[in-house]
Amino acid sequence: MNRTRLSAVALAAMIALTTACSESEEPATSGADDGEALTVGFSVYDMQFEFFQEMERGTREAAEEKGWEFVLHDQRSDENEMVTGAQALLDQNIDVLIISPVNPEALGPIVNKAQEMGIPVVVDDIGGGGTPYDAIVISDNEDGGVQAAEYMAAQIEANGVTSRKVVSITCEPSAFYAARRNEGFRTAIEAAGYEVVTELSGNSRAEDAYDIMNDALARDPDVAGVFACNDPMAVAAGNAIIDAGMDPVNDIVTVGLNGDPEALTAIESGGLSATVAQDPAGMGALTVDLAEQLANGETPDFDNEAEREVYQEVTLVTSENLADFTN
Repeated sequence: MNRTRLSAVALAAMIALTTACSESEEPATSGADDGEALTVGFSVYDMQFEFFQEMERGTREAAEEKGWEFVLHDQRSDENEMVTGAQALLDQNIDVLIISPVNPEALGPIVNKAQEMGIPVVVDDIGGGGTPYDAIVISDNEDGGVQAAEYMAAQIEANGVTSRKVVSITCEPSAFYAARRNEGFRTAIEAAGYEVVTELSGNSRAEDAYDIMNDALARDPDVAGVFACNDPMAVAAGNAIIDAGMDPVNDIVTVGLNGDPEALTAIESGGLSATVAQDPAGMGALTVDLAEQLANGETPDFDNEAEREVYQEVTLVTSENLADFTN
């Protein structure tokens, strides 16, 4: 082999080696968009409650379907546990934090630390405490109130009741998102020609709602309907109606919101006209979809862009579709 031929071969080998090294040293991209499995940390309000059990299930199953790792932290209804446990999740090399906070006002240190680490934060229900979270998933509470009002108006007509007086029992004043339920109800029921003659806070407690309904009936015995912000209060209002010698389905249309087991049982036994069911499992799955978008650097399609809110649909439950929720 002559010198010219040898130089050409050596040059080709050097180019090939340089190209191979360049290709092998190219930095790998990270994130959900390249198929890499992410790790999602979920800090849940309290796993002793069925609502949050369903939320956890929806979150976990959605993460597992994507091939992601799932790490759970249970706050056990304790603010200190929420703060320390969620921060511990951030230290476990998670890629996104999903949190259903027992106290939204204490989210500040958690969200600040996540931002410093470049970890997106998706809040599920309860509230964001005014922090710069990346997205929050809540039930479409206003629409739930509207559905309750539309059903109530139709049922009052069907029952042949001529009264246009109704009662609205709200949750505790601090329940910012839940307040939208009664706001939606009032707007829709008044548009249908009804008057809200009593609107008081039951503080989300059954015993308070029972007393409110008793007093409302004493003032206006011809009340035609009552909407309560949650199911325990609705069932209690129904009990007050029964104790007054009336029917909470045919005499006074009684509607709650949540889709709790006690409400479903009450509908089946005739102690409640209807409830509007939330979908905690669906909310959990939705937070995972949002987490994926945020991990990819995408901006979610918000229902309320100013507050970065995404709404989960709610569903009216009556005796007609009760089996869909009890089977």
